[in-house]
Amino acid sequence: MKRRAFLQSVPAIAAASQLLPAQDAAPPFGAEFPMLDTQTTGEWWNRAAGAAAKGKGKAKGQGKGKGNQAPILDLNVPRDQVVCFALYTHERGVLKVSAQLYPLKPDETREARLEIKRGDEWKEVAKAEVHYPGWDAHFRVEGWDNTQTVPYRVRHGEKAMYEGSIRRDPMDKQEIVVASMSCNSARTKGGRQEIVQRLLQQDPDLLFFAGDQTYHHTEHTAGWLEFGLQFRDVMRDRPTICIPDDHDVGHGNLWGEDGKQSTIPGDADGGYRYAVSYVNQVQRQQSWHLPDAVDPALVERGITVYFTRMRVGGIDFAILEDRKFKSGPAGKIPQMGPRPDHINDEKYDPKTIDLPGLQLLGERQMKFLGDWSQDWSGAQMKSVLSATAFCGAVHLHGKPDNRLLADLDCNGWPQTPRNEALRAIRRVRATHLCGDQHLAVTLKHGIDAYGDGPYGFTSPALVNTIYGRWWHPKDEQPGANSVPGSPLPWTGDFKDGLGNPMSIIAYANPEDIQDEKKRADGHGLVRFNKKTHEVTFECWPRFSEGQQFPGWPITIRNDDNDGRKPVAWLPELVIEGTDQPVISVIADKDGEVLYTIRARTNRFQPPVFAEGAYTVKIGKDRPDAQTLAGLKAGAKDGVGSKAVKV
Repeated sequence: MKRRAFLQSVPAIAAASQLLPAQDAAPPFGAEFPMLDTQTTGEWWNRAAGAAAKGKGKAKGQGKGKGNQAPILDLNVPRDQVVCFALYTHERGVLKVSAQLYPLKPDETREARLEIKRGDEWKEVAKAEVHYPGWDAHFRVEGWDNTQTVPYRVRHGEKAMYEGSIRRDPMDKQEIVVASMSCNSARTKGGRQEIVQRLLQQDPDLLFFAGDQTYHHTEHTAGWLEFGLQFRDVMRDRPTICIPDDHDVGHGNLWGEDGKQSTIPGDADGGYRYAVSYVNQVQRQQSWHLPDAVDPALVERGITVYFTRMRVGGIDFAILEDRKFKSGPAGKIPQMGPRPDHINDEKYDPKTIDLPGLQLLGERQMKFLGDWSQDWSGAQMKSVLSATAFCGAVHLHGKPDNRLLADLDCNGWPQTPRNEALRAIRRVRATHLCGDQHLAVTLKHGIDAYGDGPYGFTSPALVNTIYGRWWHPKDEQPGANSVPGSPLPWTGDFKDGLGNPMSIIAYANPEDIQDEKKRADGHGLVRFNKKTHEVTFECWPRFSEGQQFPGWPITIRNDDNDGRKPVAWLPELVIEGTDQPVISVIADKDGEVLYTIRARTNRFQPPVFAEGAYTVKIGKDRPDAQTLAGLKAGAKDGVGSKAVKV
């Protein structure tokens, strides 16, 4: 659909004479926050019609907190079109579907229905309340059979419906394909047809939207509807993971700090700026359809959580909330720039800001990663999904002459919990996927040394008109161990401004931020090959004519997500009772779990990274069937073998 056609596809706003229910007349987010979701609450039809009468085209794209921006989109659609879009996932026999409706009028039912098609007949399987504010409805179906693809439709009233298909779990596919996307600038209106058409051709098994689906800070529901119109043609018939980031909840940057209230401009003290009910609504609209949270306890002030896991075709995804528990820098570390979260003093010592007690993922999510690492049921390979990157692989921010040494918004800070998180990811040889940075990068994390951590892929901004960024070393020299034959000049080993080692493999700098075909808009595609245990990163420009960004595609061995160099080996294990056992190796000296992986065959010789004694645990889906204690490490060909039955 062309951009002009997209803008004209929804009929013009028409005034309506309605009686507003009493419960809808009160400010939905309290008297302190009258600016929130004004376009879709109260007498929305009168307010929208009045704004339209004053003239369209005045919106700046980002909500400024005043509640008076021009209409984001026409809301008073024909009543047989009030179901705008839906998202779904299914995990372990539970189907969850979220439907987003346009605002309803007072005389319309606040109930939506989910139907599925069996044979030639449609059957209603669930009903759900349409929430106000938000206009979203959610369906949960237990006992879901994920071996069949099934048509579905969400209905409202007699005529309104949205249709799609619930895909079967592609367990028999050799290659599972994930589209990775983020940063959908609201300053560029209209459709995303170039990206959607390419996605339909690429036919990914899973969509991952890593955050900043909308930049309409104080008008999330209208912005979310706009996002849905842009991407519903690809979302309607495949599972979608969607996690909100800072701009989705109305922030420029977010350090959630367990849900506390932020009290300073810029929110660097930690916490959330707007009403708890607004934050929870954003999370409900974008993420309710994810598999149930593994630890659903609320954080401070009653803010909900959604971190969880999801398996698709034998790939096990850990879905993290890397903002919610993170400490804010203001008042906790020495300020070294005009902002508490920016550092430009090249003489500063990174250790001075890596202080005890600072949090990144928080204890609850670290426990989750530990539990997840031990459970390989339904999984051949693993991957971790989050909003942003575990390092600061950016030099220029916002414009080509704005160099910044360190940005504390990224997950490179705090450094100690960053390293703990990467060790947890490395423990299962997982790849990390994220967005947020407005700069596509593929790199290998360093923890204690260059290259000893997992690979990471930051997808490009879908539409890069908010805040362009560039990788551009000050000395304009490549790092050590640069990529042979790369078309890019600055690959290799570097440290970010926080002192974190990283090995840059590829990056996609904007050529001209003012030209939509040169500002590095695009999306990522990740291919997990279960047969070869390889992962391929692809990086596609929005306006590509068939070519990826220079430096891509990149294929890595999944085992290389653990980049430590073995110095000794344990006896080869010959395992009877399962073809692909789960094996966990623990150091006896301190109890550290070195790794827990699913072996590709029933023979596996565990590498270790120091001399000493080790315990090995073995099982079918968990390492819980056999324990071999006190195994001595030695030369690979000198430690023999052991037969094990599970």
